[in-house]
This record gives sequence, structure tokens and C-alpha cells, in this order.
Amino acid sequence: MGLSEVSNILWRERQLLQLLLFKLETEQMILSSSRTRFLSDATREVEMVINELKETELMRAISVNSLAAELGLGPSPSLKELAQCAPAPWDNIFEEHRKTFLADTQEIFTLASSNRDLLSTGQKAARDALEWLSSGAPGHDPHVDAYSAAGTVKASSPSGAKLIDEAL
Repeated sequence: MGLSEVSNILWRERQLLQLLLFKLETEQMILSSSRTRFLSDATREVEMVINELKETELMRAISVNSLAAELGLGPSPSLKELAQCAPAPWDNIFEEHRKTFLADTQEIFTLASSNRDLLSTGQKAARDALEWLSSGAPGHDPHVDAYSAAGTVKASSPSGAKLIDEAL
């Protein structure tokens, strides 16, 4: 495997990282807007890109090991080690790949963490709303059902109308 082939795989991986960033930002916009109709679609697209990244990483590992043998390096060298041993102009090309991977990876971790926080907040809000609907009043047992298994209203459930905020 030559320098050019490894670089092409690295370019493909960089494109996938950029696509992952786009998909994560799309997911974050959906979460932030509280309009979650397409949240499962956005999450599925993130997972699809991650799976494609895993396949590309495997191809990269195989190619880098082959190139490492050609350059006299040990197995599984880092991209930094590869850049240090590669002839010009490949040393600069591999170093640029490395810098971009580091920056993109940091941005992905930050965005994924933010999305997890938004999901947790949304889940808590939904749980609180369901508890409020089923309890009727603060201090009531949140696990009390409004209806029995037969579909009749339980005596312990509160009577009267409830105002539901449509923003939930």
C-alpha cells in the first residue's frame, strides 16, 4: 500500500468526520427546537455515519500497517509517527491529516456531549410532565394511574380538568 492510497483513505475519513459533525449539528437543532418528530431519523443518520467511519478506520488500519512495513516502522504506527517517517511532501500531508483529525474529533466529542445533555433534559421534562398528569397534585404518588386496567377512572385519581401547556 502506497503513500497516496493511505492518504486517500485519510481523506475519506476526514469527509466522514465532517459529515458526522453535520449530522450531530442537525440532531442538536432538532433537540433544541423541541420539535422531535424527526429525532429518530437524525439519530439513525448519526449511527449510519459512525458505522461507515468504523469500516473506514479498519481499512485505514490495514493500509497503515502495510505502509509502515514499507517504511520500516513497527505495526500500528500513529499518524504522527507516519508523518515523521514519510518523505516530502507526504510528511506535511500526513501532518495536516493528523491536525484536522484532532480538531474534528474534539468538536465531535463536544457536540455529542451537548446532545446527550439536551436529551437528558428533554427526558426529564417528559417524565416530570407525565408525573404531573398522573399525580394530579404535588406530593401525590407519581405512580398512581388515572385509569384502572378495566378502563374505568380510579377513585384515587383527581377529578376535574387540567390545563396542559402545548409547549411540552
